[in-house]
Amino acid sequence: MNPLIIKAQQHFKAGLPFAVYNKPNADQLIGLFQCDNRLHYVADFKESGFVFAPFSGNRIVLIPASESEVLIESFQPEATVYNHQTPLDSQSGISKEDYKALVNRAIQAIGAGDFEKVVLSRTEIVKLQQFDLRIVLKKLFESYPSAFTYCFFHPKVGLWLGGFSEQLLRMNPGGFQTMAVAGTQPFHENQIIWGDKEKAEQQFVTDFIVDSLQGQSTSLKISEPYTMRAGNVMHIKTDIQGKLKAGAGLKEMIEILHPTPAVCGFPKEPARQFLLENEGYDRECYSGFLGEFNIDFTTNANTTDLYVNLRCLQIKQNEAILYVGGGITKDSDPENEWQETVNKSLTMKHILA
Repeated sequence: MNPLIIKAQQHFKAGLPFAVYNKPNADQLIGLFQCDNRLHYVADFKESGFVFAPFSGNRIVLIPASESEVLIESFQPEATVYNHQTPLDSQSGISKEDYKALVNRAIQAIGAGDFEKVVLSRTEIVKLQQFDLRIVLKKLFESYPSAFTYCFFHPKVGLWLGGFSEQLLRMNPGGFQTMAVAGTQPFHENQIIWGDKEKAEQQFVTDFIVDSLQGQSTSLKISEPYTMRAGNVMHIKTDIQGKLKAGAGLKEMIEILHPTPAVCGFPKEPARQFLLENEGYDRECYSGFLGEFNIDFTTNANTTDLYVNLRCLQIKQNEAILYVGGGITKDSDPENEWQETVNKSLTMKHILA
């Protein structure tokens, strides 16, 4: 068992904050282990450490590098075959019919011109017969080596785990990069064919990000859309990069990008208001962001590397709360949207089985 995974379990049992994570396609686990249980927040965006931010609100939790032990260990996933077919006792936080009714309300709001896209979500609650953090972390890091996989714990925030590859922002003094991700299909080896609904949804995300960045950046470069894999599903992805204009900084970039249309909708504010009034539950840190803040722990460079908290779950006592969602446009079909959330839930269910 990797020493960082063992230390994570020790810190968890002691009620001490930590973050352990693996970047996409990397062969290292990085861990920050805070020396006490104080709750820190980002204040002036000059702090360095690991951040964990909610979907709504401006309080960004920080594990400061200056008050933590930082460990980096090599990590080579073992060729372990896990039984992902073990039945799990689970139930949706909202019934299928109620979720489909929510999708219909969103489609009606789009038809009325309230917004063009909104990202609805729900929870899936899994009963845990037993929970061993070491085993779950080993499964997580070995199952999704091409994703940003993480475990974050603070006694005043909770225990969260996840794995996804959508980068909110990578930024250093020389420039930045981000991405637009949307559209979903189950993973398969054959050629992926994207329909008009998925293409339109992804274009919403790309257009929003590019338009929003015009005032803060120069030399924008936008790739052609292409297919990316995220666990057991596929998405359409566009890469975006550029340089910052004078006066633009980390705070301004985060305010522009978070939340993206991939987790909220477009235009942002009316879509977010619809979610707050209609989803019926608190997303907490689902569809927030997390990652390295003003430091690359492998090089000590002044780099911020943030990811969207999408395929994730929260452990509460003897339950795992999984968070899943999907983008709704005028062409959405409620039955298909429900099934999309079912497909997405499998990504994190696999590490619990």
